[in-house]
Amino acid sequence: MLSTVLVDDHEVVRQGVRVLLEQADDCRVVGEAADGLSAVAMIEELKPEIAVIDVQLPDLNGIEVARRVHETTPATRIIVLSMYSDELFVLDALRHGVSAYVLKSSAAQDLISAVHTVNSGGRFLSAPLNARAIDQYVHTASSPRPDVDRYELLTGREREVLQLAAQGQTNQQIADRLAISPRTAETHRSNISRKLGFRNQLDLIRFAESRKLIEPPRGAELP
Repeated sequence: MLSTVLVDDHEVVRQGVRVLLEQADDCRVVGEAADGLSAVAMIEELKPEIAVIDVQLPDLNGIEVARRVHETTPATRIIVLSMYSDELFVLDALRHGVSAYVLKSSAAQDLISAVHTVNSGGRFLSAPLNARAIDQYVHTASSPRPDVDRYELLTGREREVLQLAAQGQTNQQIADRLAISPRTAETHRSNISRKLGFRNQLDLIRFAESRKLIEPPRGAELP
């Protein structure tokens, strides 16, 4: 039985994934988390064999969670669940230690197949990101990029602050969440704006939406 941590901010999704995995007699769920920061701490503590992580999470997105888990708990195999099939997200995921990228629109069997594949040391991409493309994705993901992704200019702490700020949290709220001082939170926000060229909060929100760190309000579009 593979020890597994589930990370999704929707309880009903976690329950469904838990039932699916445990009925397949492959996994024993040892922990669940509803946000990215809690997920990182839980995985570092429990060191599960498998982590199933949603891409879009409160406080810290799933790709950043994967990056940190890959650095601190490299033995944990990471399976990402995502509604996004964009190459950007697939490449980011593979680049930062993800072993399987499963689309939420896929059949349930894809997740079981992903567990079997990563447990045997392989990689898994659900259709239409079919297996024949894995080598190409892995090669591209591991190759140096001529352009610099602005997001990569940020430190880990700045990425945390960026997402919390995009969620509308104040410096005091960010400080409380990250156990830092409000002045330190303010400094991080200033550094983020300087590095990424933000002029105001709207620029920050637009950037966060473009990276799928947050979802735009239903029925609303930024001007």
